[in-house]
Order: sequence, then C-alpha cells, then structure tokens
Amino acid sequence: MDSAGNDTAHVPVDRAIERLRAIYRGWTRDTTVAQMRSDWDEAFAGCPVPVTCQPVSTGGVDGEWLVPSGAARDKAMLYFHGGGFRIGSVASHRDLAGRIADASGCRVLSINYRLAPEHRFPAALDDALAAYQYLCDQGLRPADIALAGDSAGGNLVLAAMLAARDRGLPLPAAGALMSPWTDLAATGASYESRAEADPIHQRAMILALARNYVGKDGDVSDPLASPLYADLTGLPPLLVQVGDRETVRDDSTELVAKAKAVGVDVELQVWDGMIHVFQMFPEIPQAREAIASIADFLRNHLHIGHERAPQ
Repeated sequence: MDSAGNDTAHVPVDRAIERLRAIYRGWTRDTTVAQMRSDWDEAFAGCPVPVTCQPVSTGGVDGEWLVPSGAARDKAMLYFHGGGFRIGSVASHRDLAGRIADASGCRVLSINYRLAPEHRFPAALDDALAAYQYLCDQGLRPADIALAGDSAGGNLVLAAMLAARDRGLPLPAAGALMSPWTDLAATGASYESRAEADPIHQRAMILALARNYVGKDGDVSDPLASPLYADLTGLPPLLVQVGDRETVRDDSTELVAKAKAVGVDVELQVWDGMIHVFQMFPEIPQAREAIASIADFLRNHLHIGHERAPQ
C-alpha cells in the first residue's frame, strides 16, 4: 500500500509517534506494571464513534460488546487487543474496535484476557478460546463469527484458530490481523533492517516481552505461542496488515508466505511509511483506509449486506 510521497503525508504519523513516546518516556525501571497499564488505558481512552458499549462476562472473562446501530444479532467479531501480553485492555482498544464495528456494521465483542507476568502462556489463549466458545454457546454459528486483533491480539487470533483446529472444533469464518506478533523468537530480518525506521519497537524489547509471556523456562517457539512455527493448514481466510517501518514486519510477511504455501486464502497489505498498529490513530489517513479494508473483508466473509456504507 502506497502513501503520498510528500512530507505532509508523514506529519500525522510523526504526531502519532510523539503520542507513543510521551507514554514511554515516563516509564523507568521502577514503574510498576499496574502503572503502565493505567497510563496506556488513559492515553487511548474514549470512543467517539456511534456504538453502544455493553459490559459482559464471557465464560468467566470480562468483556464488552460494541454494537453499531442496526447490527445483526446473528453475526459477531471477536476482538483481541494488543500490548505485548503485558498491557492493553478493552478500554485502551475501545476506539479501534469501535471504529471497526462502525465501519463494518458488525457488532464486536472485545475481551480482557489475562495478562503476564501474573498469568503467563497459555492463560491468554485459554481466555480467547473461552470467549469463542461463549459466542458459540449464545447460538452463533462459527461461520457467523470472525476474529480480529492487533499485535499480541493478532497472535491470539492465530493461536485460537490453531488450538480450535487441533481440538476438532469448528473454525470461525475469517481472521483480520493488524501488525500481528507471530514470532516470539524475533528472528525476522526486519528486526535489523527496520531498526532505525521503527520509532518504538526494538528486538531487545520484543524478546523481553516474549520472556514475560512464556516465562523463564518457556519455549518461545511453541506453535501456540509463536504461530509462525505452526502448521497453518486448514485456517480460514486471513487479512494481514502491517506497516513497512515496523521491526516486526517480517512476522507478517513470513506468516503470509507460510500460509499461502499450505493453501490458506490470505491477503497481505504492507502499508508504506506506517508504524506498528497505525490503525489505532484516527488522525492518520491510512488508518481510515486500512479499517475500511478490514470492514470490507469482514462483511464479505460474514455475508453482511453492503447497503451500509462505512463511516
């Protein structure tokens, strides 16, 4: 995906980077995980789009429905937030999930899966599967459910599909992934080639988050922790979006190559000049374009009528 070549096209991205740095620069070795989570939630709080927010417990996991007006009751998207399995919540991603709900006309269930280091792998995956089972228990057919997530949440989309497949459970209709973190061993060439271009995520930080998730003796190449190492055969259609400036870019490009090799219907969109999960920043024009593309993907695979134009 191309961005405009003039300097003004980069101004919104620069502003987004400054928003992120304003959060990170306040953190030291003494900052508690609780404070980091609070800072992150506060920085991204709010949801200006016209969706109704309804708290819910999904199989023991706290969550929230984001429902646009006129959304069908027999369709749903299950959303997993990012944050390296360490931070992030329904609150921090309410705006992003809400914009996807509004653009697609599909109701979205966002969940607060358990975070590390208090709850290490596979706690987050267990919660993701519990939420998926909850939707099925509510009478939704798997064919009427799509999964979506960003970063660590994109990891969970894939891991939940793989675990469901391996347990013989019906798979959802599709999965939409934004900057998915698929390789906790951080082996991609982009960790070096994009090190200067990426303003936030460096390999040492990624490896620290991976260890925080799997634990000191955990296996970062476990296929359910790092879906890049999984046999991807039989997964439903996938849409993968990633920014070209990301150190984790190859987590997407290599995943897509492996998925295509085993016959998965997968589309890769690499967005020129974009940073990690740029879709979180509505001030970036490409974020709106990317969400519109996700909305089209969801409507197509959930068979939602196209008479409702995205906002």
